[in-house]
Amino acid sequence: MELSRTVRPRPGRSRARVALNIYVGAVFVFLMLPLFIVFPISFSSASYLQFPPPGLSLRWYEAYVNDPVWLAATGRSLKIAVCTTVVATILGTLLAFSLVRGRYPGREWVNQIGAMPLIVPTIIYSVAVYGLFAQLKLIGDWRGIVLGHTVHAIPYVVVVMTAALRTFDIALENAAMGLGASRLRAIWCVTLPQLRPALVSAIFLAFISSFDELVIAMFLGGANMTLPKKMFDNILNAIDPTIAAVSVLQILIVSIALLASARFGAGARPAM
Repeated sequence: MELSRTVRPRPGRSRARVALNIYVGAVFVFLMLPLFIVFPISFSSASYLQFPPPGLSLRWYEAYVNDPVWLAATGRSLKIAVCTTVVATILGTLLAFSLVRGRYPGREWVNQIGAMPLIVPTIIYSVAVYGLFAQLKLIGDWRGIVLGHTVHAIPYVVVVMTAALRTFDIALENAAMGLGASRLRAIWCVTLPQLRPALVSAIFLAFISSFDELVIAMFLGGANMTLPKKMFDNILNAIDPTIAAVSVLQILIVSIALLASARFGAGARPAM
């Protein structure tokens, strides 16, 4: 006769879990607290940064919309981020396929070189790129910033796609090829749809790494400022609640990108 008994959690383990939950909650509140301050300040009626705001107003959002410099910086950052995302996603995915499925001498060296932008400090990379792009006359050209951001964003794509490819069942791709599909068609119709969650995550990381990047843009942008560079100059020279309004808009753009990543990255099935 088997005796069943109810396993009760140990009191010490329960207290540890409660303490962990409290600690995680405190860290979350600490990290999110600046957001709860920035949002009210962006609607402040004061002429300077003040919390709590003395009144509510949309004057700083109107100042942003009516300022061609702010709008030009925002449009330039979006254009650079989109172009960087496209190029970095294509090159990073191809490099991930090469590292996972390639069998050639020096593959480990290629892997290490591909990860170097994550290891080398951004300031050192920016100085080196500035010296090269100055000779190529790309300083101040938005295409030069795209190239600089692409090299910096590729490792994020490679890390995500490499991890996804290592867990992908290649038998599905071989089955498609066995039914008459070419390797490229099998990858396009079977492999990539199965890797869609990872691919969308890589796209999101590439976009954020470019849209929110400051140091490289400071060296390569010249007089053509990106949004982070304009925000940096505004903080140094003329602090007003406009910077809070722009910060809120930047948070919203990143949040929309994150929601789109979660929406289109959920689930995957082969294309028929």
